[in-house]
Amino acid sequence: MMAGWIYLPRLIDKIRLHLAGQLHSDYQENFLHKGFDARWISAAGITPEAFVEVVRDCPTDGQICDWVRIHINPTRSSERAALNHALPLSGRDQDPAVQERLRFRKDQLGMLQRDDIQTFFDCIDADEGRI
Repeated sequence: MMAGWIYLPRLIDKIRLHLAGQLHSDYQENFLHKGFDARWISAAGITPEAFVEVVRDCPTDGQICDWVRIHINPTRSSERAALNHALPLSGRDQDPAVQERLRFRKDQLGMLQRDDIQTFFDCIDADEGRI
């Protein structure tokens, strides 16, 4: 978590990889305009292009954190709270399309048999070796 946002550190890492030309192709489809990236951008009330510039101009996480605290309107705290609550649970929805996307992602990762992976956050953690 950074500046009160659960997804912000991951988004910053993805933007840095993108700027360096090293963002893996698996992440290109949703980068900034879909999925969790787009949900953060929307909740923060900033454009993707503007946030990429912030990351480009701020060489440290601390500087980005300070920028977010100053420039992301504090009245957006309800959006932040809703996003922080919803993202870790994403995939537990009863929506068949969401369930199918989670199953598809697990299959892509070769983890379809893993019943402990119940959310998209679980997929990220498993893919990156944390669970």
